[in-house]
Amino acid sequence: MKISVIVPCRNEIHYLVKFLDSVLAQDLDPDCQMEVLVADGMSDDGSRDLLRTYAAQSTRVRLIDNPGRIVSAGLNATIAAATGDVIVRMDVHTTYARDYIRECIRALNESGADNVGGPWAAEGHGVIGQAIAAAFQSPLCTGGGKAHDRRYEGEVDTVYLGCWPREVFERAGEFDPALIRNQDDEFNFRLRRLGGRIWQSSRIRSTYTPRGSVAALFRQYLQYGYWKVVVIRKHRALAAWRHVVPALFVSSLIVGAALFLIAMAAGAHGVMARIGILLAAEVSAYSLVCIAASIRCGTSLNPRSRFILPAVISVYHVAYGLGFLAGLANAVLTRSDKPTPREIFSALTR
Repeated sequence: MKISVIVPCRNEIHYLVKFLDSVLAQDLDPDCQMEVLVADGMSDDGSRDLLRTYAAQSTRVRLIDNPGRIVSAGLNATIAAATGDVIVRMDVHTTYARDYIRECIRALNESGADNVGGPWAAEGHGVIGQAIAAAFQSPLCTGGGKAHDRRYEGEVDTVYLGCWPREVFERAGEFDPALIRNQDDEFNFRLRRLGGRIWQSSRIRSTYTPRGSVAALFRQYLQYGYWKVVVIRKHRALAAWRHVVPALFVSSLIVGAALFLIAMAAGAHGVMARIGILLAAEVSAYSLVCIAASIRCGTSLNPRSRFILPAVISVYHVAYGLGFLAGLANAVLTRSDKPTPREIFSALTR
């Protein structure tokens, strides 16, 4: 069996060597061959030169140009160049167990699924990073999605990274090059609508390093919410109702605040008081839920990380909800005149 490892990359000079060394050190079955295709998004930090040097020293590593620069374009470029029977996606900022690829192949064979992967497990660094990672594993942040459950084994609607038989792409097509975010979710949604199966195995172990600051987390989930609307518009369907809940919550706060201001401007003090009570009750109830979730998922954190955990959880929800609403606004307001709402959004979150 020949395995093609595909890797999107841009400006990762500080992490590439460690990552590539770990991939080449994977514990594979004796009858497996492996190639590693790195799609570089025209890096300007020296990553391209480093990749050329590394590829010259290892015949198993190949540099693939990705002039589109975004992840979906890089994935498509590596898939087009891949020669393997099985394609395994890996990312630079993830740490992998030595048997990661071997367990991917095992899960493919045993499950008969079209895409397999392991749980999306996070490990943060520093006070804020640890809180972000803990929230990342919380059911309150994931909406109960199985992809974040380290113990779950079975069918899922999407999976972290992925491992596919080559023929899956011949049947389902490539990653959507129009998507800057959510290209994995869209592909898996499309695959399932074609009758494909996606399987998660707890034996496929890796650790993802999440964002290290609240500002970076906010931008990331603002983009996730925004591009989720693009996926929904493309397929005219929801993959899961949990994707809409943050937008409904944020909408209720925005509408309530707007009504409160209108009542205040009109001098309707009785209406204003009732709206204020409802808003305060909603925010208080939500805060208690965040605190309860923090107690449950933050037991192993240091005191400072535990203290900020409820606020970090709220960032996941509010950022995603605002992004989703921005995506809806773009869907309604986009016209041929420039700049479009999408371009304004991209500039603000770059």
